[in-house]
Amino acid sequence: MLRPREGLEIDGFTIGPCRHRGGFATIWEATHPDHKGRLAMKVPTILDGFDAPTIVGFEIEQMIVPRLTGPHVPRVVALGDFSSMPYIVTEWIGGGSLLGPFAQAPLPLSDVLEMAARMTEAVVDLHRQHVIHFDLKPANFLRRDSGEYVAIDYGLARHDLLPDLLAEEFTVPLGTFPYMAPEQYLKQRDDLRSDIFALGAMFYELCTGHPPWGEPASLRGVRKRLWRDPVPPRALVPALPEWFQEIVLRCLEVDPQARYQSAGQLLFDLQNPAQVRLTARARRMRADGRLAVFRRWRRMRGVRRLSDPVSVSAQMDQAPVLMVALDLSPEAEALNRHILTTLRRMLAVQPDARVSCVNILRTARIGIDQATDDAGEHLHVMRLVALRDWGAELELDEGRISFSVLESSDPAGAIIAHANRNRVDHILMGARGHSATRRYLGSVSAQVVSEAASSVTVVRLPESALPQEDAAEVAA
Repeated sequence: MLRPREGLEIDGFTIGPCRHRGGFATIWEATHPDHKGRLAMKVPTILDGFDAPTIVGFEIEQMIVPRLTGPHVPRVVALGDFSSMPYIVTEWIGGGSLLGPFAQAPLPLSDVLEMAARMTEAVVDLHRQHVIHFDLKPANFLRRDSGEYVAIDYGLARHDLLPDLLAEEFTVPLGTFPYMAPEQYLKQRDDLRSDIFALGAMFYELCTGHPPWGEPASLRGVRKRLWRDPVPPRALVPALPEWFQEIVLRCLEVDPQARYQSAGQLLFDLQNPAQVRLTARARRMRADGRLAVFRRWRRMRGVRRLSDPVSVSAQMDQAPVLMVALDLSPEAEALNRHILTTLRRMLAVQPDARVSCVNILRTARIGIDQATDDAGEHLHVMRLVALRDWGAELELDEGRISFSVLESSDPAGAIIAHANRNRVDHILMGARGHSATRRYLGSVSAQVVSEAASSVTVVRLPESALPQEDAAEVAA
């Protein structure tokens, strides 16, 4: 079998200088006459000893990466098999990895938040494509020149629709120790919330300067996180806001059920800090004492699993971010009741869904100094109160529902932008009437349906419940 070296030509590719040497693979610069610019060629490090983990991991990566699309994954150019030299050639991503910024931690909160959101966006994209990464760490994120973060190195990953070769062939826990979730130590490879734990560990490191459990050198050190909690970030950096500590410590919960249930929900809180529900986690200033740790140790020492097996698709379906766009005008009251009924049905089959209720305050209808109505009430506050009153009937925990009033002259554009920014999985909204004006000039709901990246449900009142003039229009 060929070994990679600078100047070697294989399948039309000319190998350039080696850019990285890792424990399991080397990364080489490469060129090809049919492809402009630089390419990256990854070649597994196959030695003469026992290389089964390297070989299986590379086979997994060759199965998974070509199935992925979008800006948060590397675009595959070609694959080479083990008959001559195994390789994966991808586009060259020029922005470098996150090792540099992590080496400079702790970073200012603004930088931490930007990096945290971009990493989470990439994980949202992966999970939507049925992939759990299981080895998220600073070295496995690259930055595009356009700003997106790209997740790389899928040797430990699992694709929900493909065989899990690692689970079939190995019985030892696999992962990078500082970022490995407790259930990974227990050899569970079926929970997307393991990636959320790794994200939380990286957020902690960015804001404090070191990983939450240090850098254990063995699996025995990893095992301790089943019962030991980390020092709260604010105990190390008091200037951190409580809402950010709430996010970090929620990601780092031992029980996956106590973490964010999807990366989309985590991203929503990162981008909407005012909506983060604070618990005792936010106010903690020290790790638990010996007695609490001892009690957890007694409870956890015999544990073999932390969660029931479930597919990535099922987890995503149970924990989406649902956005509800409401018209709060008096004539929409009956329609809003109908939307409420539809939302209740959705929540019945999506028990961990996060709900974002929004209303659009049309700025074109109010002057620059006219933020109040004729009675002197502040319009933004009035709308927010009305949203909360509507949502109160759902009786959801505060951490599962949020309310926002968006000011814009373009309601459809504001709804779409809000949904895209927060990686909303589904939009629920109403459409009033069937008037000729709406038919010929278009409607907000029609524009959202045609342009939104997420799926959309448009609710209409039954014809019998329409206002008289709209019912007449339908009959005509």
